[in-house]
Amino acid sequence: MNILDTLHAVAHAYKGGCESLAPRVGMSAAVLRSKVNPNTETHKATLMDAVHITAMADDDRVLEAWATERGYALVKIPNVDACTDAAIVELMGEAWATHGEVGKEICKTLEDGRVEEKEVDRVEARIFKHAQVLFNIAARLRGMAE
Repeated sequence: MNILDTLHAVAHAYKGGCESLAPRVGMSAAVLRSKVNPNTETHKATLMDAVHITAMADDDRVLEAWATERGYALVKIPNVDACTDAAIVELMGEAWATHGEVGKEICKTLEDGRVEEKEVDRVEARIFKHAQVLFNIAARLRGMAE
């Protein structure tokens, strides 16, 4: 999904939709709906609009979509106060699960003997998710370092 489609989805998925989100980002619901509609030529969402919508909706999908389009994996920096041995063990379990998801997606891609673009996209998404978890483990360990 591209960032414009994602921005549209984020605004409409907000509890109460555009009517509820619009006053929080300083515009009318009609203007917000127009700005997030990728098919509207009269209004365009600015970068600052996207930032405000993302922050107010507390939804990072636009940021994730942009990172993915640019070939990056987005890693949320953990709260250093929450760096504990138990948190590391929990993240290791998540790493094993995401590693398994990568393997499953690769097997699914190869089972018919053809590799399609959309299948590669799904494998790549699983790999990015796995990388995020691994980088999060490293960041938490760094936060625990004395």
